Order: sequence, then structure tokens, then C-alpha cells
Amino acid sequence: FPPVFAQYSSENFILGAGVAIFHIASSRVVICSAKDRLGRTYYFLPKGRRDAGEESGRGAEREGYEESGYRNRILPLPTPHRQPQSHPRIHAPSLTAEPVWLEMMPLRHYQYLLYWYIAETLPPDLEIELETQAEDQYKPPPPFPRDITLRERTKMEPEGYEPKRHENTGVDEEERAYQSFLVSVEEAITKLGKRGVLADVVRRGWEGICERMRMEE
Repeated sequence: FPPVFAQYSSENFILGAGVAIFHIASSRVVICSAKDRLGRTYYFLPKGRRDAGEESGRGAEREGYEESGYRNRILPLPTPHRQPQSHPRIHAPSLTAEPVWLEMMPLRHYQYLLYWYIAETLPPDLEIELETQAEDQYKPPPPFPRDITLRERTKMEPEGYEPKRHENTGVDEEERAYQSFLVSVEEAITKLGKRGVLADVVRRGWEGICERMRMEE
């Protein structure tokens, strides 16, 4: 899409974030489903408005948990982007947790700007550490460690480990009715619509994971 000029005052735009959550060891990704007004099933990735004062990546992790029930954390990947490095610029790191898509949508009289991130499910020890009751305040996970590879990360799980899906994490009745599943990357792309943004978020995420693994060999 071509670049555009647009201006919105603070009361006329909404910032949100969404996330594709991968279980790397099994090459699967989380998708959600719900029913439309005609009773038809549709599929989507978890997303939502960030809270006031919340960083967009943290908002993506939280929304991913609330809408899907899977705890997650943003995954640094070799994502192409246009953001400068902080000063002093000693070297440009090859891995970044920048969003892979920016989506702009009208929402009634407002402009909705939505950042899409890539994340991973959490290892078992972190699941235990962050365990809460459904009504408790959300606990954000620690960031992905800088000193481990993705293959080392997958070895933190026992063979056949299935990431935990938490129940009743939605913030309202509508969200609590969402279903969520871990499916293959190919199935997710098909269900999300092969040519749409959601499918490309999954596609870019998985390609980034595979590229990082190649870089770390």
C-alpha cells in the first residue's frame, strides 16, 4: 500500500496490538474462532486495544493471553524494519522484536492502528511461575533470554509437551466464548484466508523463526 498523510487528535485514534503465538517445538500456531451473527464460524488471531501507558508489545502479549488463553512472550526475529538503532550505534543487532505488520482500520468515527507481533508459548517453568487465578491481575512474562538459541529454548520442554491453555481468561462474556487451537502453520494460513493480513502475519512469523534457526546453526 502507498504511504499516506493523515492526522488524528488523541481522542480520535485507537492503538492496538495483536499476536501470532507459535509453539516452536511442534511447528504450530494459535488461532481463535468465534461465531458471527448468522452462526457461521470465523477464525482470527488474538488482538485488542492496548491499555493506557502500556507498551505495544506488552499489550500484544496480554491480548494474546486474554483472547486465546495461551501465555506468550514476544519473540526476537530477523524481521526487516525501518527503525534506527539506539545511540551509540555500535552495531545493528540481527534480531528484533519489532512488529511485522501495521494495520489501519476505521472503527466507527475513529482510526484504529493495529501492530502485529510474533510470539512464542512459554516453557513449563515459566507457566508455573506466572500461574494465577482467572480473576487475578495479569502477570507479564519476562522477555525472551538473549543468551539462548531457539533450539536450546525448545529443549526446555519435555518431549511431547503440550502448552497449557488457560480457561476463562477473556475480560468479558464475548471473549470468554472464544475458542482457541494450536494448529499447523499451513492450516492456520488456510483458515485465516491465504491472501489476508492475518495469514501473512503467520507466514512471516514462521519464516522468521526458520531463518533465526538457520542463523543459529
